Amino acid sequence: MTGGEEQRSVVSYVGIGANLGDPAGNCLKAVDLLAASRDLRLVRRSSLYRSEPVGVADQPWFVNAVAEIATRRTARELLAALLAIENDMGRIRVTRGGPRLIDLDLLLYGQEILQEEGLIVPHPELHKRRFALAPLAEIAPYVIHPAFGVSIRGLLDRLEDDAVVEVL
Repeated sequence: MTGGEEQRSVVSYVGIGANLGDPAGNCLKAVDLLAASRDLRLVRRSSLYRSEPVGVADQPWFVNAVAEIATRRTARELLAALLAIENDMGRIRVTRGGPRLIDLDLLLYGQEILQEEGLIVPHPELHKRRFALAPLAEIAPYVIHPAFGVSIRGLLDRLEDDAVVEVL
């Protein structure tokens, strides 16, 4: 940045999920921690959704939501902030797709397409997951998926995932 230029905020979307402890409370606490984070502004969040587990079926159902944030952080800095919140809340990674106290996924970072070591944006599974698309479509139906050029509502309408996802 030169001579007083101010870095613009990037509108990003964060997927939130939990199925251990108090899943709804954990999701709401994660939203509060996001809102309290330096250089992040919580714009809004979706309703909470009750979601059937995908992948590892033998586990409690999830509570999911999506938060819209504006940030001046880079995508990597934002991801680091999400991982720090998970750690602060006691997340322990055991089984991929398995039970968790909290899960924060960077779904979209503006209209960026990034494929770096440890960072892929848009989230590579977003277009396949009803539990992410339904809350995202609630707050941002007309946002265009940068890799596919289709709105979030359009991706949800075309989705073949028939897992149960319902507003709490």
